[in-house]
Amino acid sequence: MASSLRALYAVLALVLLGILASRSAVASIAVTVVLPYLAWGTLLVGVCYRVWRWARVPVPFRIPTTCGQQRSLPWLPRAPLDNPDNALWATLRVGFETLLFRSLLRDNRPRIEAGRLAYSPTRALWLGALAMHWALLIVVLRHLRFALEPTPNWVVSLGALDGMLQIGAPPLLLSDVALVTALLYLLMRRWRVPALRYLSIFSDYFALLLLLGIALSGMAMRYVAHVDVVAVKQMMLGIVTFHPQVLSAPPAPLLVHVLLVCALAVYLPFSKLMHLGAAVLSPTRNLANNSRRRRHVNPWNAPVATHEYAEWEAEFADKLKLAGLPLEHNQDARHPTAD
Repeated sequence: MASSLRALYAVLALVLLGILASRSAVASIAVTVVLPYLAWGTLLVGVCYRVWRWARVPVPFRIPTTCGQQRSLPWLPRAPLDNPDNALWATLRVGFETLLFRSLLRDNRPRIEAGRLAYSPTRALWLGALAMHWALLIVVLRHLRFALEPTPNWVVSLGALDGMLQIGAPPLLLSDVALVTALLYLLMRRWRVPALRYLSIFSDYFALLLLLGIALSGMAMRYVAHVDVVAVKQMMLGIVTFHPQVLSAPPAPLLVHVLLVCALAVYLPFSKLMHLGAAVLSPTRNLANNSRRRRHVNPWNAPVATHEYAEWEAEFADKLKLAGLPLEHNQDARHPTAD
């Protein structure tokens, strides 16, 4: 519980900084002009550095994690997605894992059924994680309308589809509801499940609370404060084109939102949120399990002097004959007992 409180206090401190920044012109410029460049520069350099370090790690052998029957005898049914034997199935496995989170549907929820231990899939966790990630992706894509001019038609269509229910004015967006609901579920799950609460640390709560703060501050700008969307787009276009523009008296919800987003951008490369890249680069996922059909030689092996059996046999041929042992590579030599 202490870890969750520390994470909550950290996010509330960032919110308070954003509110205080709205009362100072210098602080507002720092949040809307200086901080975005520092944050996104840190994000770009940090992500590239982490990916570069992962790419440099040698993986000479096949080490995929498997969950089904591999390719074997023709009459044995195999599981190509859980135990891929070629690059195509390994790519499909990574794709399904990245887009649909198949591993969360494993039977990893223990329970007692009829006096026996049984396992069942955690469908609620799978649905919550899927809703959170997909809603977050839709929110990020929708925000491209602030950074691109003219706005692509597909971004406009995505926004219209997101608000197709036409509830309220401006329309309530489905991705906003899904994102906040999923984040609240994931937080409550960590608080309510004793084993998970015991294992959770500061970083687990901080990431969820930070995302929740970003979502709520964005919804506050849309449904409560009603900020000037045109001015926000001019600010974003100025940042993207490296011609930043200073907003006159930016509202507190905007500064809180920008500050939280920048905090997320700085935090992401050095946190567990980098699993977005690890899911694709992990050798336990993206390698085919074909070690039985193909020999994999370590390319980093240092050259060493070898002594093959034929050379060893030629070296000790006389002693082998005296011992009465056959010589495999000497066709003229006969076994002493053959006479």
